[in-house]
Amino acid sequence: MRQSQLFTRTRRDNPSDEEAKNAQLLIRAGFVHKEIAGVYTYLPLGLKVLNNIVQIIREEMDKIGGQEMVLTALQDKEPWIKTDRWDEKKLDIWFKTEFKSGGETGLAITHEEPITRIMTEHITSYRDLPVYAYQFQNKFRNELRAKSGIMRGKEFLMKDLYSFSKDESEHEAFFVKAREAYKNVFRRAGVGDRTYVTFASGGIFSEFSEEFQTVSDAGEDTIYVDEAKGIAVNKEVMTDAALEKLGLDKTALVEKKAIEAGNIFNLGTRFSEPLGLTYMAEDGEKKPVVMGSYGIGPTRLMGIIAETLSDEKGLVWPEEVAPFKYHLVSLGNDAEVLKLADELYEALEKNATVLYDDRDTRAGEKFADSDLIGIPYRINVGKDALATGSFELVTRATGDVSKLTREELLAR
Repeated sequence: MRQSQLFTRTRRDNPSDEEAKNAQLLIRAGFVHKEIAGVYTYLPLGLKVLNNIVQIIREEMDKIGGQEMVLTALQDKEPWIKTDRWDEKKLDIWFKTEFKSGGETGLAITHEEPITRIMTEHITSYRDLPVYAYQFQNKFRNELRAKSGIMRGKEFLMKDLYSFSKDESEHEAFFVKAREAYKNVFRRAGVGDRTYVTFASGGIFSEFSEEFQTVSDAGEDTIYVDEAKGIAVNKEVMTDAALEKLGLDKTALVEKKAIEAGNIFNLGTRFSEPLGLTYMAEDGEKKPVVMGSYGIGPTRLMGIIAETLSDEKGLVWPEEVAPFKYHLVSLGNDAEVLKLADELYEALEKNATVLYDDRDTRAGEKFADSDLIGIPYRINVGKDALATGSFELVTRATGDVSKLTREELLAR
């Protein structure tokens, strides 16, 4: 992509109506546009990052047997009534509306109810189990707090996977696989070294649910981390009894602020029983299906990366999620320099993703924009390259500079 053709615009100053660093940087760098509080449009650069995150998650879900589908955003209220989650006194974050033809509907906040009802038409026997179905879809939640940029939105993209198993043993085996898949997602997204499996409340047939918490000063949660074991406990379950059950030593725990990046829940038969999802077991007995729920928000993860890996100059994207791997910058208006940069761009883009800053602007402005946008590697093409035949390669995360010939660059 030539930057002169890219639909984006950078800003020098933070937007006055944003408190969160992730939103300030993403808006300044031209990745997102704020529509209203908690609602953001993803511009071309932002969508590239978001799609890369989605692809990482998709690959890890497919590896553990997940099958992708897309459920509806508009919800039939009947299954929600059966599970006692339609009443706003029980769940107060619904966006609801009425059809002109009559009847009430809501915009999906999650999808346990509709997918469980769907499975009643596909699961009747033990031979039909297990099933692991997931989707990427926008969710809508009428949040009172929308001050965390894209980390807490009223409209946001969610990956939600639902597991359907014969019994607790089969469910637990998949739960372990899902935990490892989530670890892989965060590692590949560049925040694995600061994201901990965190025990919290909310289990059905186990006492604890599991969250994935990323350490950050911007976090809304307080966790206590055992750095040697690589696990943590949420403040809400920080009791001596809980620590004893988890085999943790209170004196080894370090208090940290953190952002919830994902979660995995044991649902048991909480949804299968009221919605009639049963199967005929091998012994001829009809039994309720055991379920689990596994959530991770690609938009939230994008915000976490922007929040935790940025520096004073701007965004710093890890390679697997970056919109481009290389930022090729031509310096000055010398015709020979421009010709050299054009030729290098055409050669590089055959095997790599490249944003080519071919704009007629000052070098200082180009460097500032490059740092703000945060592409992993910048290649500088100026008069020095003409004279020496080598190009400066700058690593965004560290600032390290190396000199490489055209052949060495292409070999990368």
